[in-house]
Amino acid sequence: MEEYVITVRETNQPTILKFEANQPLVSQGNYEFKNIDEAKESPLAQQLFHLPFIKTVYVSGDFIAMERYDIVQWEDVKDDVAQQLVEYLNAGGAVVNEAKKPTREAITVYAEVTPNPGVMKFVANKKLVPAVFEFKNIDEAKDSPLARKLFEFPFVKEVFMDLNYISVSKYEVADWNEVTMELREMIRDFLAEGGQVLSPGATPTQNGTDSSTMSSNPDLDPTSQEIIGILEEYVKPAVASDGGNIVFQSYDEDSKKVHVILQGACSGCPSSTFTLKNGIQTMLQNMMGDKVAEVVAING
Repeated sequence: MEEYVITVRETNQPTILKFEANQPLVSQGNYEFKNIDEAKESPLAQQLFHLPFIKTVYVSGDFIAMERYDIVQWEDVKDDVAQQLVEYLNAGGAVVNEAKKPTREAITVYAEVTPNPGVMKFVANKKLVPAVFEFKNIDEAKDSPLARKLFEFPFVKEVFMDLNYISVSKYEVADWNEVTMELREMIRDFLAEGGQVLSPGATPTQNGTDSSTMSSNPDLDPTSQEIIGILEEYVKPAVASDGGNIVFQSYDEDSKKVHVILQGACSGCPSSTFTLKNGIQTMLQNMMGDKVAEVVAING
């Protein structure tokens, strides 16, 4: 039998490291263990949790990802961990006891139209992602197995994820009446079978950072902080219900212009200009007076 070889790969998260094997480790689904008690079905994960710096163990296909506590740096221990994995695997140690196929999870997904005719929103009965993730093409979706699966449909143009929903943008060649059911069932089956929405260490869209954390940023001027607070409280819930997102980009004190980024269903929406001029811009002017002259939108 071929011996195991482990290759260490960094991720976008400094606390998470991937240990890739040269052959499959598990054949059914993905497994995530937060502590040694949860890892009763994984002898390997149980052994790893005896290392005092291991916080989470994730097993999928041909790799093991581990999240560490801050008591160590990966640079100091990664070689020892990789060697331990090699010795364990080549000694025939079990990774996960897969005698039973994981129970199919009860997942509900429904499709919801948006103001943008080119975008359909698919809402699940569970949280899918912790923050905003936006993928313009399959290359950008390298850290999202679900997004990559969606891009296999030739009519899928872009994929936007936030909390419990996915907004899918399509090319004009397809009609929603013909493809919505197929997309909905694919997403539901993918989730029900334990499919991986995001890979460990996946980084949220940079311009989609939670505005609530930006509003208290001491590096921003008071007017910018006030604008972000208004967007967060009054605007974002409304656009999220339509399958989109709005993100503050900048405020120019001289021109009094506010620049925002539109994402998901809002990006490229024919009605977005009207919404901006007659909704967001008016709201900011009413609440902030002459501090705001105009709101300029950029499609994300």
